[in-house]
Amino acid sequence: MSYEVLHKLFPERRQGIRENELFIFAGPCVVENESVTFRIAEELAQVRQACGIDIVFKASFVKANRTSKDSFTGLALDQSLSILQAVKTRFGLKILSDVHEYTNLDEIADVVDVLQTPAFLVRQTEFLRRVAAAGKPINIKKGQFLSPTEMISAVDKILSFGNSDLLVCERGSSFGYNYLVNDFRGMQQLMQRAQPLVFDATHSVQRPGALGDSSGGDARYAPRLAKAAVAAGVDGIFMETHPDPAAALSDGPNMIPLALVKRLLGELKELHQVVKGQSAYI
Repeated sequence: MSYEVLHKLFPERRQGIRENELFIFAGPCVVENESVTFRIAEELAQVRQACGIDIVFKASFVKANRTSKDSFTGLALDQSLSILQAVKTRFGLKILSDVHEYTNLDEIADVVDVLQTPAFLVRQTEFLRRVAAAGKPINIKKGQFLSPTEMISAVDKILSFGNSDLLVCERGSSFGYNYLVNDFRGMQQLMQRAQPLVFDATHSVQRPGALGDSSGGDARYAPRLAKAAVAAGVDGIFMETHPDPAAALSDGPNMIPLALVKRLLGELKELHQVVKGQSAYI
């Protein structure tokens, strides 16, 4: 496993502190407003301190993939970036955010620490080339429509473009209409690429378009899927969280309530400490 990208995100790992421990990408689906964003960031910063776990704050500055044209897509870019910069300054959290084919990467480079490529753009070669050239760590999301072998090809594209600071993110595979399932055997295949593997617990329980004009989800399953992924040997967990998921402006049905995050992350860390000392073959 290549940990260089984790050394860049979490410098204390270079000194051997928490070298192989679990890390978390967490936050709201999208920057809704300053108040909600700061509330989530403050809680995550406190959890990071209390649990001794590495956390990167995740929030999209714009949501390009929406079921309805009337769905909330985000604030003005300069407003979102200002809020995310304030999260870095006030709470000491690094930032992960989605980028798109039309994103001006230079405009966000000073704020965003991890560029996330959306699942639906995983086969867009020139897009991946441009993101790789930005020189930032990349979290590449597996397309719901890709086999593990096809996803390995996408990973190899990024590496061939000269950016090895790459994390691979599993977020479920399409299973009929409006349903996703996780292939843990396929995740083992992705781990063989020697890039850190992240499991997206909340998008894995999303039900795309299931509510007609918006996506549904089964958030109650997300914590156990996260634990199953940690038991399977993943390096990090991605989760979206909100103080009031029912009121969230995007992906509320699959979000983990903010009040439950501290306990869940503590349990995930304990499980990871047990798993990392075990043989790959039981």
